[in-house]
Amino acid sequence: MSKRWLFLSAAAVLIVVSLALVLLPGDKSGEDVKTEAGHASTAPAATGSATNSPSATGTSTASASPSAHATDASKKPSATASAHSAGPSATKARQQAAGTASLAGRIRPGVTYRGVATFYDADGGAGACLYDPGDEVLTGAMNTADYESSKACGAYVLVHAAGGATVTVRITNECPGDCAPGQIDLSAQAFAKLASPSAGRIPITWNLVSPSTSDTISIRYKTGSSRYWCGIQAIGHRNPLARLEVLAGGTWRQLPRASYNYFLSESGSGCGGSIRLTDIYGEQLTVPALAVRPDVVQATRLQFAKH
Repeated sequence: MSKRWLFLSAAAVLIVVSLALVLLPGDKSGEDVKTEAGHASTAPAATGSATNSPSATGTSTASASPSAHATDASKKPSATASAHSAGPSATKARQQAAGTASLAGRIRPGVTYRGVATFYDADGGAGACLYDPGDEVLTGAMNTADYESSKACGAYVLVHAAGGATVTVRITNECPGDCAPGQIDLSAQAFAKLASPSAGRIPITWNLVSPSTSDTISIRYKTGSSRYWCGIQAIGHRNPLARLEVLAGGTWRQLPRASYNYFLSESGSGCGGSIRLTDIYGEQLTVPALAVRPDVVQATRLQFAKH
């Protein structure tokens, strides 16, 4: 009985002590519980801060990841909107970057080519490119490989002789037969700026250039053109042409280029409509609709940018 009595006495003492502690004023344990509860109530905000700064604490990484993704997603519409608002410039930049790589043919910007120079009577710039003879005397006929079925027509190249002399010529003709890749058959006037005509044949290097010019581009429909068939030629472009397209049925249609430097619409599609020109740098110029006037040079106010 004594043990039972002692147990009951101890229990009674513990109950009395507990009641006394609860009834004491200014209980510090109660304040601590309230404060912790207050922190618990602000926990979501603290989590929000952690998601805004995922790197602030390593323990927040897992819980922060979904919010971080949500934050990135919320930023995407703004980024997309910015991209769209800058669309024309961005598109042009992409076209130019792609143009250098994919629109140029064998003759590419920034590349130096080696070969030889010879000369011939250029007849004022006439030749396989079917430009009219004129007062232009500094011209060249490109070897067949680099002529590339008229892709070189109208290109300006800077030719360097071994002694340091240079001359810029416009390609107006093709040099077939004995002309090897890298060779340019220059007009007699152009060759004379590099060496004495008695030399006959000299080693050269050359590269594509985009010169200053006050000229603008002109368009000519080939003889025999009509609304049923037409050939279109661009004349006076600063940079080599990569594409010529015509607007037909609300869609731009690319025309194939003949070796004599006309773009052909065999079915007449787009003949007399708007024309879009693209140079090897990706710049595009749109020529408003022109009447189909065979063998008439029609001026525009357009010119490609200098590079």
